[in-house]
Amino acid sequence: MSKKIQVLCMGNAIVDIIARVDDAFLSRHEQVKGAMLLIDADTSARLYDDMPPAIERSGGSAANTATGVASFGGRAAYIGKVHDDQLGRVFQHDIRAAGVAFETMPASEGAPTATSMILVAPDAQRNMNTYLGACTNISVDDIDPDYVADAEILYVEGYLWDTPPMKAAVLKAMDAAIAGGTKVALSLSDSFCVDRFRAEFLDLVKTKVDIVFANDAEIMSLFEVDTFEAAVAALRPHVKIAALTRGADGSVILTPDTEVSVPAFATEVEDTTGAGDLYASGVLYGLTNGHSYELCAQLGSLAAAEVIAHLGARSEVNLGELAKKELDL
Repeated sequence: MSKKIQVLCMGNAIVDIIARVDDAFLSRHEQVKGAMLLIDADTSARLYDDMPPAIERSGGSAANTATGVASFGGRAAYIGKVHDDQLGRVFQHDIRAAGVAFETMPASEGAPTATSMILVAPDAQRNMNTYLGACTNISVDDIDPDYVADAEILYVEGYLWDTPPMKAAVLKAMDAAIAGGTKVALSLSDSFCVDRFRAEFLDLVKTKVDIVFANDAEIMSLFEVDTFEAAVAALRPHVKIAALTRGADGSVILTPDTEVSVPAFATEVEDTTGAGDLYASGVLYGLTNGHSYELCAQLGSLAAAEVIAHLGARSEVNLGELAKKELDL
């Protein structure tokens, strides 16, 4: 009997506030291009006050992936914590309207719904300044083992590893997945995230994770090596599947026995926010529909190319229809 959910994504539920900025703005606020920084409420307010006109869109890494899976036509669900406030209700509406099941109860007290100030530089690189807010309230009480076991793949973003209650929730979900025959996928999320939790991520990869998602910088950081090839050699014995992105150089799907390289789709880059999230959505959709590793990577590359061609971290077209057109799916 098939499982009700194909991909169950778990992550920080965030509303993105996106603005184009110049390099002087980044220097003034001591921003490192391409980084994700955790900030407090005061810093978030200062950045917001100094930002040029911005747009607000629901985001969050794993939530973006879930909406991508749904856009391809997959059965997607999401676990993440918002507050019962205006932005929380916006997030709930947007993810459900995208076709993703979202049943996590919102927090009724404590910090507000999380926000991420996304600064898009002239070269399309993005900086994310994230105030986690209500995300930190997710706990083991939000994890239903039976619900997790009814998914084919549990996909967890590495950003969730920032507080003990969040870690506990992730571990409960992973253990429920393993017990229920659900594959566990982990996104390393960000090289700075890997730097903070290298030993713990390595342990997860070696003991609980079936599928690893990372870019070249993240996987090299995980194994503290200087080349992508060395990272691949170090990773290969530990996972069943790895999906590794290399920016303009495309991506690699790795298993203990095979290595499939796929080029990136050509596109005009406007904003790199969400590229890895949407790449993961294509690969996960492909895996849960029995497609070849090559086609899985092509679906990921197609979704990534679509999202980086405009501002914002979610697809603006139906990815299933796009795949039929571009890949004859």
